[in-house]
Amino acid sequence: MRIRTFILSASAVVALGFFGISYFTVSHILDHSVRENARAASEVLAETAFTGMVQVMSTGWSRKQAEAYIASMQEAAGNSGTSLQIYRGPVTAADYGEIAQPALDARLREVFANGRPLAESPAGGVRHLRPLLADANCLRCHAGAKQGDVLGIIEVKQDFTPLLARARAALLRWLLIAAPLLLAGAALVVWRVNRRIEQSIEIVDAAVAEVGAVADLRNLSFSGRDLGFEELNRLFSHLGQLVEKLRAVAVDKDVLRFEIGLLEKFVITSEVVRDWGDYIARLLAEINTVMPTHVLFSVFQVGDEVFDLEIFWSQPPSQATREMMENHIRAVVAADVRLSGLAQVSLHHHLPSGGGEELVLDQRSVVLETKALILDQPKIGGIVGIGVHASAVHDETLRLVMDSILSTMLNVVGSVKAIHKYTHDMEYYATRDPLTDLYNRRVFWELFEYEVARAKRGGYSFGLLVLDLDNFKLVNDSHGHAAGDRYLQTFAHTVKQVLRPGDIFARYGGDEFVVLLPEVMPEMAATIAQRMLAATDAMRVEVPGGSISGGASIGMAVFPLHADNAKDLFLFADTMMYKAKSAGKNQIGAPSEEDVAAVFRDMTETAALVVNAVNEGRIEPFYQPIMDLQSGDLIGHEVLSRLVLEDKHIEAARFIEYAEKAGVIHRLDTMVMEKALRAAAVHEYGGLVFINLSPRALALADFLRNLKRIVAECGIEPGRVVFEITERDTLKNMATLEHLVAELKLAGFKLAIDDFGSGFSSFQYLRRLPLDFLKIEGDFVVNMLDDEKDRAFVQSIHQLALNLGIRVIAEHVESREVMEALREMGVELGQGYYIGRPDKTLGGQATGTGEA
Repeated sequence: MRIRTFILSASAVVALGFFGISYFTVSHILDHSVRENARAASEVLAETAFTGMVQVMSTGWSRKQAEAYIASMQEAAGNSGTSLQIYRGPVTAADYGEIAQPALDARLREVFANGRPLAESPAGGVRHLRPLLADANCLRCHAGAKQGDVLGIIEVKQDFTPLLARARAALLRWLLIAAPLLLAGAALVVWRVNRRIEQSIEIVDAAVAEVGAVADLRNLSFSGRDLGFEELNRLFSHLGQLVEKLRAVAVDKDVLRFEIGLLEKFVITSEVVRDWGDYIARLLAEINTVMPTHVLFSVFQVGDEVFDLEIFWSQPPSQATREMMENHIRAVVAADVRLSGLAQVSLHHHLPSGGGEELVLDQRSVVLETKALILDQPKIGGIVGIGVHASAVHDETLRLVMDSILSTMLNVVGSVKAIHKYTHDMEYYATRDPLTDLYNRRVFWELFEYEVARAKRGGYSFGLLVLDLDNFKLVNDSHGHAAGDRYLQTFAHTVKQVLRPGDIFARYGGDEFVVLLPEVMPEMAATIAQRMLAATDAMRVEVPGGSISGGASIGMAVFPLHADNAKDLFLFADTMMYKAKSAGKNQIGAPSEEDVAAVFRDMTETAALVVNAVNEGRIEPFYQPIMDLQSGDLIGHEVLSRLVLEDKHIEAARFIEYAEKAGVIHRLDTMVMEKALRAAAVHEYGGLVFINLSPRALALADFLRNLKRIVAECGIEPGRVVFEITERDTLKNMATLEHLVAELKLAGFKLAIDDFGSGFSSFQYLRRLPLDFLKIEGDFVVNMLDDEKDRAFVQSIHQLALNLGIRVIAEHVESREVMEALREMGVELGQGYYIGRPDKTLGGQATGTGEA
């Protein structure tokens, strides 16, 4: 219902009610007034008649005269609508006889009985009864009466029904005449009020129609209007206050959708990490769908006094715009104390790949519409600041939204950059030796196997050189590990200079190196080896007090002349290297026909020796302690294999390849594991037992069954046994490995990944296996004090494991300084010669004084 209809209807109802109530009220008042006036008139008339009769009687009028007087009074009263009747009482009738009169009713008899006047109001009139009481004068004429007797009654009756009817008719007539005038006046008032209200509504409707977004509230105003009514003016004033409050708190639904969509974009995937610059460019494009944003920039700390400033453009800028923006951002960044002065800031522009219309901005826009958030301390990824150039900075609500976006993006961009850097570093160092920047052992074997397969398909030969530095231990002992590291780096650089493009040079471990020489005959392999030896002889490494000369023993083997598979070829070259050392060092072990026969004989004998040792149970476990670096307590021991030969204990590196070749590696692993667990039961050892396990061993049908049997027989809780997954013998099917590892975890055993960072499989294990421990490759740890890359890599692995809830063990902790550095870094656990050397007794204490 419309307000106008409601007011008109209500006015009509009120008017009709008013008229009805007025009519009945006036009628009631008129009736009451007429009745009271009639009652008073009746009393006066009765009294007048009484007085007149008394006077007539006192003058001695005859009866006829008295009757004539009464008749005249009755006639006079009748003309006014009043009737006058005189009733003779019994006393008078006794004296003068009965007269013709109406019969007495109850009221008349009552008055004759008590002598008191009586007045009543029958419907439509009044009736007054006045008793005629005998006094002393009356007794003269009424001999039979006594004073106070009722001689008669004067009855006065008045019927005012016609009078009331005429009055009511006149009142109704006047009301009907006035009603249209009153209704017309009410309609005029209603129209005027309704018009004012409709004008107010039209103003509100027009204002609401103009609001399509939160930004339109800026143009909405209800102040400065006079609507003719104080109440409407007050209502509009309140509406204006409401709009002001809405401007402060309202957020556009498009902005909310944008924020939600942007949060969805903050999911960090491998694609995001790989192309982090493209990811930021896509975020900038997403922001532009809601608010014009021309530039997004971020600041990263990449060194102590070195910062990278990355600027992303939504459109290709003009040269002037580019220079203005660059200068202003530099000024904003330079306002921070750390980024001014001597700090080196490198600036990089990122333009949209799709091109677009050239962006032109003026200086005022650049200055006023640029907003930045600079942190006191670098966050993850080294990010110290982020900023935008956007028109949203003029809108308070959008400015708050932008602040929120910047805060979130600060963390997201920093995380993406950090993971990008960590991943890049890990991928690089997974294939490289961090000290020499050569390929590491894992990658060498992958390339070695690939070269064997390629040579078989192509029908050509290739060479393998195994190099071992002569007297390298003396360099470390005499001049320190720092000098030893420089020696290794110089050697690697020197040898690379004499190799051919395409030759594969790798650090195998410690002071041992390997070189693959694709598509060479024995003569060419020998020539290259000779060049390497000559370069090494000429090498000099400066140390305090002088310089160190170089020397190396080189073993050579050629595929397929000396072996037709990678393992045998490596063992052959390794044997030839030892032959060169035995012959006086600093020379090449080039195999003769006799050497070939001797080497294969030695290899066969060594393999037989290992098989016999396994059959006879001469593989013993040794135990190296693992320490909590924060508390100094031992939390467990790693089980290492030693082959007992006469009175010597030969390290696994010397015989493990032969065990694999002979096919007894799994028996060897099971034997060492069983001996270690039984020793733990006998000595009531309460720490963790770390056991190396090849992934392929898990695939053996009876491995898990034997493991459960051994654990049950020894009374060892599965939760105290930690299996270290190695890449020595990998499974091609990762899903199979996941299933087998899940069975181990279901049985209650713990899981660790060994030598993390030494190969690609490590990252697959980390991503897909439920790991409890992560052991950092020792080559990174041992050099972390002298090489920033190694230190960064250790720190990155530690942070990555920390984020994944995996405990970290640093291997090759060989000095107090390294242990302290790891402790300060927050690395939880450590293992190495400084903490304790491998020992055949389980439960040995950490020494903390061991020498590497």
